[in-house]
Amino acid sequence: MHPILAARGRLVLYLAAWAPLLALLAYVSRPSGARWLPTAGALLPACLFFAFVCLSPWYICRVQPLRLADATRLAVTWTGAAVAAGTLLAAAAWTSASLLARSVANPGPLAGVGAILYVLSAGLHYTALAAEASRQAEQRAAEARALARDSELQALRAQFNPHFLFNSLHSIAALCTQDGARAREMCVHLSDFLRSSLSLGGRESIPLREELALARNYLVVEQVRFGARLRVVEDIDPGCEDCAIPALLLQPLIENAVKHGIAGMVEGGEIRLAVGRRDGEVLVAVENAFDPDAPAATRLGMGLAHVRRRLAVTYGDRARFDAGPRAGLYRVELRFPCESPMTSSSRA
Repeated sequence: MHPILAARGRLVLYLAAWAPLLALLAYVSRPSGARWLPTAGALLPACLFFAFVCLSPWYICRVQPLRLADATRLAVTWTGAAVAAGTLLAAAAWTSASLLARSVANPGPLAGVGAILYVLSAGLHYTALAAEASRQAEQRAAEARALARDSELQALRAQFNPHFLFNSLHSIAALCTQDGARAREMCVHLSDFLRSSLSLGGRESIPLREELALARNYLVVEQVRFGARLRVVEDIDPGCEDCAIPALLLQPLIENAVKHGIAGMVEGGEIRLAVGRRDGEVLVAVENAFDPDAPAATRLGMGLAHVRRRLAVTYGDRARFDAGPRAGLYRVELRFPCESPMTSSSRA
Protein backbone atom coordinates (compact mmCIF):
# COMPACT_ATOMS: atom_id res chain seq x y z
CA MET A 1 0.00 0.00 0.00
CA HIS A 2 1.16 3.53 -0.77
CA PRO A 3 2.53 5.23 2.39
CA ILE A 4 0.11 8.16 1.90
CA LEU A 5 -2.87 5.81 1.77
CA ALA A 6 -1.67 3.96 4.87
CA ALA A 7 -2.29 6.93 7.17
CA ARG A 8 -5.39 9.12 7.23
CA GLY A 9 -3.46 12.21 8.30
CA ARG A 10 -1.06 11.92 5.39
CA LEU A 11 -3.94 11.50 2.94
CA VAL A 12 -5.69 14.63 4.24
CA LEU A 13 -2.48 16.67 3.91
CA TYR A 14 -1.84 15.28 0.44
CA LEU A 15 -5.32 16.20 -0.81
CA ALA A 16 -5.03 19.65 0.77
CA ALA A 17 -1.80 20.18 -1.18
CA TRP A 18 -3.83 19.82 -4.40
CA ALA A 19 -5.79 23.02 -3.71
CA PRO A 20 -3.28 25.26 -5.53
CA LEU A 21 -3.03 22.66 -8.31
CA LEU A 22 -6.82 22.84 -8.71
CA ALA A 23 -6.45 26.58 -9.16
CA LEU A 24 -3.80 25.97 -11.84
CA LEU A 25 -5.99 23.50 -13.70
CA ALA A 26 -8.96 25.88 -13.54
CA TYR A 27 -6.82 28.67 -14.97
CA VAL A 28 -5.58 26.67 -17.98
CA SER A 29 -9.00 25.17 -18.75
CA ARG A 30 -11.27 28.17 -18.08
CA PRO A 31 -13.22 29.28 -21.18
CA SER A 32 -12.70 32.83 -22.30
CA GLY A 33 -14.77 35.19 -20.18
CA ALA A 34 -15.86 32.50 -17.71
CA ARG A 35 -15.50 33.04 -14.00
CA TRP A 36 -12.73 31.14 -12.20
CA LEU A 37 -14.76 29.77 -9.26
CA PRO A 38 -17.42 27.87 -11.27
CA THR A 39 -14.66 26.35 -13.41
CA ALA A 40 -12.78 25.22 -10.32
CA GLY A 41 -15.98 23.67 -8.95
CA ALA A 42 -16.51 21.78 -12.19
CA LEU A 43 -12.94 20.49 -12.11
CA LEU A 44 -12.94 19.49 -8.43
CA PRO A 45 -14.06 15.84 -9.00
CA ALA A 46 -11.55 15.46 -11.85
CA CYS A 47 -8.80 16.95 -9.71
CA LEU A 48 -9.55 14.53 -6.84
CA PHE A 49 -9.49 11.64 -9.30
CA PHE A 50 -6.18 12.80 -10.77
CA ALA A 51 -4.69 13.21 -7.28
CA PHE A 52 -5.03 9.45 -6.81
CA VAL A 53 -3.73 8.82 -10.34
CA CYS A 54 -0.56 10.70 -9.35
CA LEU A 55 0.04 8.17 -6.56
CA SER A 56 0.53 5.38 -9.10
CA PRO A 57 4.19 6.31 -9.88
CA TRP A 58 5.10 4.92 -6.45
CA TYR A 59 4.42 1.39 -7.68
CA ILE A 60 6.29 1.93 -10.95
CA CYS A 61 9.26 3.53 -9.18
CA ARG A 62 9.59 0.53 -6.91
CA VAL A 63 9.83 -1.99 -9.76
CA GLN A 64 11.83 0.27 -12.10
CA PRO A 65 14.53 2.08 -10.10
CA LEU A 66 16.62 4.78 -11.73
CA ARG A 67 19.59 3.19 -13.47
CA LEU A 68 21.64 4.61 -16.32
CA ALA A 69 21.61 1.25 -18.08
CA ASP A 70 17.77 1.37 -18.19
CA ALA A 71 17.52 4.96 -19.41
CA THR A 72 15.81 4.14 -22.71
CA ARG A 73 13.28 1.79 -21.15
CA LEU A 74 12.53 4.29 -18.38
CA ALA A 75 12.03 7.11 -20.87
CA VAL A 76 9.54 5.03 -22.87
CA THR A 77 7.72 3.90 -19.73
CA TRP A 78 7.34 7.36 -18.20
CA THR A 79 6.48 9.05 -21.50
CA GLY A 80 3.67 6.59 -22.09
CA ALA A 81 2.48 6.85 -18.48
CA ALA A 82 2.54 10.65 -18.57
CA VAL A 83 0.57 10.79 -21.84
CA ALA A 84 -1.97 8.33 -20.44
CA ALA A 85 -2.30 10.30 -17.21
CA GLY A 86 -2.78 13.60 -19.06
CA THR A 87 -5.41 12.00 -21.25
CA LEU A 88 -7.20 10.67 -18.17
CA LEU A 89 -7.19 14.13 -16.58
CA ALA A 90 -8.64 15.75 -19.74
CA ALA A 91 -11.30 13.05 -20.03
CA ALA A 92 -12.20 13.30 -16.35
CA ALA A 93 -12.43 17.10 -16.59
CA TRP A 94 -14.71 16.92 -19.63
CA THR A 95 -16.91 14.29 -17.94
CA SER A 96 -17.13 16.25 -14.71
CA ALA A 97 -17.95 19.49 -16.49
CA SER A 98 -20.60 17.78 -18.60
CA LEU A 99 -22.32 16.24 -15.61
CA LEU A 100 -22.36 19.60 -13.85
CA ALA A 101 -23.50 21.43 -16.95
CA ARG A 102 -20.33 23.45 -17.03
CA SER A 103 -17.91 24.01 -19.86
CA VAL A 104 -14.17 23.80 -20.18
CA ALA A 105 -11.93 25.03 -22.92
CA ASN A 106 -9.94 22.89 -25.32
CA PRO A 107 -8.73 19.91 -23.21
CA GLY A 108 -5.35 19.90 -24.97
CA PRO A 109 -3.60 22.29 -22.51
CA LEU A 110 -5.24 20.44 -19.62
CA ALA A 111 -3.79 17.15 -20.86
CA GLY A 112 -0.34 18.75 -21.18
CA VAL A 113 -0.43 20.10 -17.63
CA GLY A 114 -1.62 16.71 -16.38
CA ALA A 115 1.32 14.98 -18.10
CA ILE A 116 3.76 17.43 -16.53
CA LEU A 117 2.22 16.96 -13.08
CA TYR A 118 2.47 13.20 -13.46
CA VAL A 119 6.18 13.40 -14.38
CA LEU A 120 6.78 15.69 -11.39
CA SER A 121 4.97 13.17 -9.19
CA ALA A 122 7.26 10.43 -10.50
CA GLY A 123 10.30 12.55 -9.62
CA LEU A 124 9.00 13.16 -6.10
CA HIS A 125 8.36 9.45 -5.66
CA TYR A 126 11.90 8.59 -6.77
CA THR A 127 13.22 11.19 -4.32
CA ALA A 128 11.11 9.79 -1.47
CA LEU A 129 12.20 6.23 -2.21
CA ALA A 130 15.86 7.32 -2.33
CA ALA A 131 15.48 9.10 1.03
CA GLU A 132 13.88 6.00 2.53
CA ALA A 133 16.65 3.79 1.16
CA SER A 134 19.24 6.16 2.61
CA ARG A 135 17.51 6.14 6.01
CA GLN A 136 17.41 2.34 6.03
CA ALA A 137 21.08 2.18 5.01
CA GLU A 138 22.00 4.54 7.87
CA GLN A 139 19.94 2.43 10.26
CA ARG A 140 21.70 -0.75 9.10
CA ALA A 141 25.07 0.99 9.41
CA ALA A 142 24.21 2.13 12.94
CA GLU A 143 23.19 -1.41 13.88
CA ALA A 144 26.43 -2.74 12.38
CA ARG A 145 28.45 -0.20 14.35
CA ALA A 146 26.61 -1.17 17.54
CA LEU A 147 27.31 -4.87 16.92
CA ALA A 148 30.96 -4.10 16.18
CA ARG A 149 31.22 -2.01 19.35
CA ASP A 150 29.69 -4.77 21.46
CA SER A 151 31.98 -7.36 19.87
CA GLU A 152 35.05 -5.22 20.53
CA LEU A 153 34.02 -4.62 24.14
CA GLN A 154 33.61 -8.36 24.65
CA ALA A 155 37.02 -8.96 23.07
CA LEU A 156 38.63 -6.34 25.30
CA ARG A 157 37.08 -7.87 28.42
CA ALA A 158 38.18 -11.34 27.31
CA GLN A 159 41.75 -10.07 26.93
CA PHE A 160 41.69 -8.16 30.19
CA ASN A 161 40.48 -10.89 32.55
CA PRO A 162 43.56 -13.16 32.07
CA HIS A 163 45.76 -10.07 32.30
CA PHE A 164 44.84 -9.02 35.83
CA LEU A 165 44.57 -12.65 36.97
CA PHE A 166 48.13 -13.30 35.80
CA ASN A 167 49.41 -10.23 37.67
CA SER A 168 47.61 -11.26 40.86
CA LEU A 169 49.03 -14.78 40.73
CA HIS A 170 52.46 -13.31 40.09
CA SER A 171 52.10 -11.27 43.29
CA ILE A 172 51.21 -14.40 45.29
CA ALA A 173 54.15 -16.29 43.82
CA ALA A 174 56.50 -13.50 44.87
CA LEU A 175 55.08 -13.49 48.40
CA CYS A 176 55.31 -17.27 48.86
CA THR A 177 59.09 -17.10 48.97
CA GLN A 178 58.97 -14.49 51.74
CA ASP A 179 56.03 -15.22 54.04
CA GLY A 180 53.81 -18.29 53.63
CA ALA A 181 51.19 -17.07 56.13
CA ARG A 182 50.74 -13.79 54.32
CA ALA A 183 50.60 -15.65 51.01
CA ARG A 184 47.71 -17.77 52.33
CA GLU A 185 45.95 -14.64 53.59
CA MET A 186 46.42 -13.09 50.19
CA CYS A 187 44.90 -16.17 48.52
CA VAL A 188 41.76 -15.78 50.65
CA HIS A 189 41.41 -12.11 49.76
CA LEU A 190 42.17 -12.88 46.13
CA SER A 191 39.42 -15.50 45.93
CA ASP A 192 36.91 -12.93 47.25
CA PHE A 193 38.22 -10.37 44.80
CA LEU A 194 38.01 -12.76 41.82
CA ARG A 195 34.49 -13.80 42.74
CA SER A 196 33.27 -10.21 42.71
CA SER A 197 35.32 -9.17 39.67
CA LEU A 198 34.13 -12.06 37.54
CA SER A 199 30.51 -11.33 38.38
CA LEU A 200 30.96 -7.68 37.41
CA GLY A 201 32.88 -8.53 34.25
CA GLY A 202 29.78 -10.01 32.64
CA ARG A 203 27.96 -6.65 32.79
CA GLU A 204 28.54 -3.84 30.33
CA SER A 205 28.26 -1.07 32.89
CA ILE A 206 27.88 -0.81 36.65
CA PRO A 207 27.41 2.00 39.20
CA LEU A 208 30.66 3.73 40.07
CA ARG A 209 30.30 2.69 43.72
CA GLU A 210 30.59 -1.00 42.72
CA GLU A 211 33.68 -0.30 40.63
CA LEU A 212 35.25 1.59 43.56
CA ALA A 213 34.45 -1.29 45.91
CA LEU A 214 36.22 -3.69 43.56
CA ALA A 215 39.27 -1.41 43.40
CA ARG A 216 39.38 -1.30 47.19
CA ASN A 217 39.20 -5.11 47.33
CA TYR A 218 42.15 -5.33 44.98
CA LEU A 219 44.15 -2.91 47.12
CA VAL A 220 43.39 -5.02 50.20
CA VAL A 221 44.93 -7.99 48.38
CA GLU A 222 48.05 -6.03 47.48
CA GLN A 223 48.40 -4.47 50.94
CA VAL A 224 48.81 -7.96 52.35
CA ARG A 225 51.85 -8.26 50.13
CA PHE A 226 53.35 -4.76 50.48
CA GLY A 227 52.27 -3.89 54.00
CA ALA A 228 53.25 -0.34 54.99
CA ARG A 229 54.94 0.21 51.64
CA LEU A 230 51.53 0.68 49.99
CA ARG A 231 49.51 3.68 51.17
CA VAL A 232 46.15 4.65 49.66
CA VAL A 233 44.43 8.05 49.75
CA GLU A 234 40.90 8.53 48.40
CA ASP A 235 39.02 11.70 47.48
CA ILE A 236 35.61 10.53 46.27
CA ASP A 237 32.68 12.84 45.52
CA PRO A 238 29.54 10.97 46.70
CA GLY A 239 27.56 12.61 43.90
CA CYS A 240 29.40 10.43 41.38
CA GLU A 241 28.66 7.04 42.86
CA ASP A 242 25.41 6.52 40.92
CA CYS A 243 27.02 7.32 37.57
CA ALA A 244 27.59 4.37 35.24
CA ILE A 245 31.07 3.21 34.36
CA PRO A 246 32.18 0.35 32.09
CA ALA A 247 32.74 -2.68 34.31
CA LEU A 248 36.36 -3.25 35.38
CA LEU A 249 37.52 0.08 33.93
CA LEU A 250 39.28 1.34 37.08
CA GLN A 251 40.84 -2.01 37.94
CA PRO A 252 43.74 -1.80 35.44
CA LEU A 253 44.49 1.78 36.57
CA ILE A 254 44.92 0.66 40.17
CA GLU A 255 46.80 -2.45 39.12
CA ASN A 256 49.12 -0.40 36.94
CA ALA A 257 49.82 2.01 39.80
CA VAL A 258 50.81 -0.89 42.07
CA LYS A 259 52.78 -3.01 39.65
CA HIS A 260 54.60 -0.32 37.70
CA GLY A 261 54.80 2.26 40.47
CA ILE A 262 54.85 1.14 44.10
CA ALA A 263 56.33 -2.32 43.46
CA GLY A 264 59.42 -0.78 41.86
CA MET A 265 60.28 1.41 44.86
CA VAL A 266 62.09 0.08 47.91
CA GLU A 267 60.42 2.57 50.23
CA GLY A 268 57.03 2.13 48.58
CA GLY A 269 54.72 5.06 48.05
CA GLU A 270 51.23 6.47 47.92
CA ILE A 271 48.40 5.85 45.49
CA ARG A 272 45.82 8.62 45.30
CA LEU A 273 42.38 7.97 43.80
CA ALA A 274 40.21 11.04 43.13
CA VAL A 275 36.74 11.01 41.60
CA GLY A 276 34.68 14.15 40.97
CA ARG A 277 31.80 15.39 38.87
CA ARG A 278 31.64 18.55 36.78
CA ASP A 279 29.25 19.72 34.06
CA GLY A 280 27.61 16.32 33.69
CA GLU A 281 30.92 14.49 33.43
CA VAL A 282 32.81 12.14 35.73
CA LEU A 283 36.48 12.95 36.29
CA VAL A 284 38.72 10.16 37.59
CA ALA A 285 42.38 10.64 38.49
CA VAL A 286 44.82 8.01 39.72
CA GLU A 287 48.26 9.15 40.89
CA ASN A 288 51.16 7.08 42.13
CA ALA A 289 54.81 7.48 42.91
CA PHE A 290 57.21 5.78 40.52
CA ASP A 291 60.90 5.27 39.90
CA PRO A 292 61.89 7.93 37.34
CA ASP A 293 64.82 5.78 36.23
CA ALA A 294 62.54 2.92 35.16
CA PRO A 295 61.97 2.59 31.38
CA ALA A 296 58.80 4.41 30.29
CA ALA A 297 57.48 1.39 28.39
CA THR A 298 57.39 -0.76 31.52
CA ARG A 299 55.46 1.90 33.38
CA LEU A 300 52.68 2.13 30.78
CA GLY A 301 51.60 -1.53 30.66
CA MET A 302 48.89 -3.05 28.48
CA GLY A 303 46.14 -2.22 30.98
CA LEU A 304 46.15 1.50 30.16
CA ALA A 305 45.88 0.79 26.44
CA HIS A 306 42.76 -1.27 27.16
CA VAL A 307 41.25 1.52 29.24
CA ARG A 308 41.87 4.06 26.49
CA ARG A 309 40.31 1.81 23.87
CA ARG A 310 37.27 0.91 25.98
CA LEU A 311 36.56 4.60 26.59
CA ALA A 312 36.80 5.30 22.86
CA VAL A 313 34.55 2.38 21.93
CA THR A 314 31.96 3.14 24.61
CA TYR A 315 31.77 6.95 24.50
CA GLY A 316 33.52 8.01 21.29
CA ASP A 317 34.68 11.63 21.35
CA ARG A 318 32.68 12.31 24.53
CA ALA A 319 35.47 10.77 26.65
CA ARG A 320 39.07 11.78 27.28
CA PHE A 321 42.09 9.80 28.45
CA ASP A 322 45.43 11.31 29.54
CA ALA A 323 48.38 9.57 31.17
CA GLY A 324 51.93 10.59 31.94
CA PRO A 325 54.39 11.79 34.60
CA ARG A 326 53.64 15.07 36.39
CA ALA A 327 55.70 16.65 39.13
CA GLY A 328 57.31 13.37 40.22
CA LEU A 329 54.06 11.38 40.07
CA TYR A 330 52.51 9.25 37.35
CA ARG A 331 48.97 10.48 36.73
CA VAL A 332 46.13 8.95 34.73
CA GLU A 333 43.02 11.04 34.07
CA LEU A 334 39.69 9.87 32.69
CA ARG A 335 36.71 11.98 31.71
CA PHE A 336 33.41 10.54 30.49
CA PRO A 337 29.67 11.39 30.63
CA CYS A 338 27.73 10.68 33.80
CA GLU A 339 24.94 8.31 32.81
CA SER A 340 22.68 6.10 34.84
CA PRO A 341 23.69 2.40 34.80
CA MET A 342 20.40 1.45 33.11
CA THR A 343 20.87 4.08 30.36
CA SER A 344 24.44 3.02 29.73
CA SER A 345 23.65 -0.67 29.63
CA SER A 346 20.82 -0.17 27.14
CA ARG A 347 22.83 2.01 24.73
CA ALA A 348 23.48 0.16 21.53
